[in-house]
Amino acid sequence: MLSAAGLLAAMASGEAAAVPAAAKGGGGRRAAGGGQVRGMWIATVANLDWPSAPGLTAARQEAELIAYLDRAVDLRLNAVVLQVRPTADALWPSPYEPWAACLTGTQGRDPGWDPLGTAVRAAHARGLELHAWFNPYRVANHTDPTRLIPSHPARQHPEWVVPYGGKLYYNPGLPEVRDFVQDAMLDAVRRYDIDAVHWDDYFYPYPVAGQDFDDDAAFARYGAGFADRSAWRRDNTDQLVRRTAERIRRIKPRVRFGISPFGVWRNASTDPLGSDTRAGVQTYDDLYADTRSWVRRGWIDYICPQIYWNIGFPAADYAKLLSWWSETVRGTGVDLYVGEALYKAGDPAQPDAWQDPAELSRHLTLAQSHDEVGGHVFFSGRSVVADRIGAMRRVVADHYGDRVRLHPRRGRPSR
Repeated sequence: MLSAAGLLAAMASGEAAAVPAAAKGGGGRRAAGGGQVRGMWIATVANLDWPSAPGLTAARQEAELIAYLDRAVDLRLNAVVLQVRPTADALWPSPYEPWAACLTGTQGRDPGWDPLGTAVRAAHARGLELHAWFNPYRVANHTDPTRLIPSHPARQHPEWVVPYGGKLYYNPGLPEVRDFVQDAMLDAVRRYDIDAVHWDDYFYPYPVAGQDFDDDAAFARYGAGFADRSAWRRDNTDQLVRRTAERIRRIKPRVRFGISPFGVWRNASTDPLGSDTRAGVQTYDDLYADTRSWVRRGWIDYICPQIYWNIGFPAADYAKLLSWWSETVRGTGVDLYVGEALYKAGDPAQPDAWQDPAELSRHLTLAQSHDEVGGHVFFSGRSVVADRIGAMRRVVADHYGDRVRLHPRRGRPSR
């Protein structure tokens, strides 16, 4: 068997120049009980980070996972965000959904071990928090339901599914869908000692030019009383967030609930409460996700906006968004961690700022002037390992001089 270092080198050798569309999903204050979060995402969808390929032996899969955790320790990180429900399937023996295809190459095939259970135990043994990352509505990165195993809930309930943009999604407008996806995700909360439930930016799908998300029947049935379809869709997402938060708090009050949205809520040109940006996507308008409201209402425990642009980027300046999000969380009790685009560092297709190994370190330096920033999370594992131009090493050298363990977990404050 390869050593941990050899496994990491093998995984890093497949570094992609950019994050596939299918992938998604420093200084500071506190996490569950205090201390700055220093995290990295480990994506499993399409084997983006881990496992390095489908169909590896259970021993090889486990060894690769452990190598990622050991690398996190080496870099003085203290949290990993592991994607455990990438496409309406599971990295644990779920009674609701099939085993994930990224493990064996065949959806529903038992991989011979429990990845989530192992990850939780191994992370905690190393002083790392384990945030379980779930995607609520994505079913498949294709539009052919027959490629799903016959027992898949999307096959059993075809009326739940909407094809859009080359993918399959559960319809967020159906109450039975919202109930089901909560049940499927919360099974992991009940069964494992995870530190947090984590969602990324996929609610309603990103807009695809010339295509409509076909929820006409659901809107006709449930949309009465709303000003328009957009308001109804936002309410559907709100219901999912609010209800999930309530259920987590009943099941295990110490498990936190965090969301990592696209970095722009709304542009100021659209809404005076928005950020001084000119982003082409706005979560409120395009993904029907009112991320600012979730923070202001205290529905979630942390927000981790994906501020995936460089300082000074004209359409979405990292510095301006950092200030906007800091102001948004101020006084709410919701923690702010910043999602960092390590994958852009050294990518020749990116602006010149991303060719400078010091760009990410400057992000953390800037964050030190914002008391609200409670840490940073880096996308994603393969890029952390490869560290194409040494940007991660520079962050560690400049900001992570000592290992900071997060304090023992405590019950969440009442809201």
